[in-house]
Amino acid sequence: MAVRAVIDTNIWVSSFLNPSGSPAKLRKAFAEGVFHAVISEAIIEEIADVLNRPKIKDKYGISESDIRELLVLIEERADHVLLSGDVTICSDKDDDLIMETAVKGKADYLVTGDNDIKLSPDVLAFLLNHGVTVVTAAAFLRKVTSN
Repeated sequence: MAVRAVIDTNIWVSSFLNPSGSPAKLRKAFAEGVFHAVISEAIIEEIADVLNRPKIKDKYGISESDIRELLVLIEERADHVLLSGDVTICSDKDDDLIMETAVKGKADYLVTGDNDIKLSPDVLAFLLNHGVTVVTAAAFLRKVTSN
């Protein structure tokens, strides 16, 4: 069975900022079917919102076509879960939506660069209790490409 992972918004956005970095390699691995992404409408909306911000879009030369291509890829290939908003473990309610997506989507991993998630013992324990391991993009790539 393929590895299931929630990819946090910061990773999808970072995949455009450094074309040779781990997030960009992760996006390519997803496009190649190396793992299954788990997504929710809240994450898709956040990705679109952040990538369309002028300070990101203009600074990094991200086109409408680039954004559309990523969103279509995610929409078509990722496993979608519906959220009810019943996870309230994080100080940031947007992070709660990421946690709920991972739990309800039965993800094996949550891939993030967010220190509020990575460094919170309560959040890590909550996720581990649901079978979800928090990893960086680089660590996730090592796991899914070493098989």
